[in-house]
Order: sequence, then structure tokens, then C-alpha cells
Amino acid sequence: MSAFAPTTPLMKTFLLFVVTALAEIVGCYLPYRWLREGASAWWLVPAAASLTLFAWLLTLHPSAAGRTYAAYGGVYVCVAILWLWGVEAIRPSPWDWAGIAFTLAGMALIAFQPR
Repeated sequence: MSAFAPTTPLMKTFLLFVVTALAEIVGCYLPYRWLREGASAWWLVPAAASLTLFAWLLTLHPSAAGRTYAAYGGVYVCVAILWLWGVEAIRPSPWDWAGIAFTLAGMALIAFQPR
């Protein structure tokens, strides 16, 4: 077993949410670059593949679809702010960090409630 392999179901679920969010962000960011910043239309090909991956990844989540989408939203907010920082080189504000904390707390309440 790799030292980096998730060892708990909670960690596996959270990492699946993160990968799902990245697939959606990439799938939306590339058309944005094409439409708003004049990037090549060829960027739409990996964008479509990324959105296809995103839809498939949503099917791997263990909860009912509505609960999965609700919990996923919290992780999406976090990943989007980290994308802002890492890709667009815009440093998050203290308000952004507070928003991340609140949305991840909400995600945890929804995703990891007792069954």
C-alpha cells in the first residue's frame, strides 16, 4: 500500500470530491479562456473530456445524488478558491478563507452524517 493512499472511507470520499471538483473546474475554465481570453478553440476538446469525467465521477459517490451534489458544493468552493490562487495567481482574502471553512463544515455535516 502506498504511503499516499487514503486509508479511511472519509478520506476517500473527500478526495473523490476534490478530484470531481477539479474535473468540473477544468471543464469550465477552458471554455472561459476560449470565450473571454481568445484561447484556441481546441481547448474545447479537453474541456469536453473533463466535463465528461466530472459527470462520471459524480456517479462514484456513495450517497444519494441530491446529498452528493449538496456536499460536493462545499468542496467545489474550496477547490475553486485554491484554483484562483494557484492558476490565476490571485491570493485569497481572509474572507475567502472564512468562506472555505464554513462551506467545508457544511459539506462535512451533509456528507459524513450518521447513516
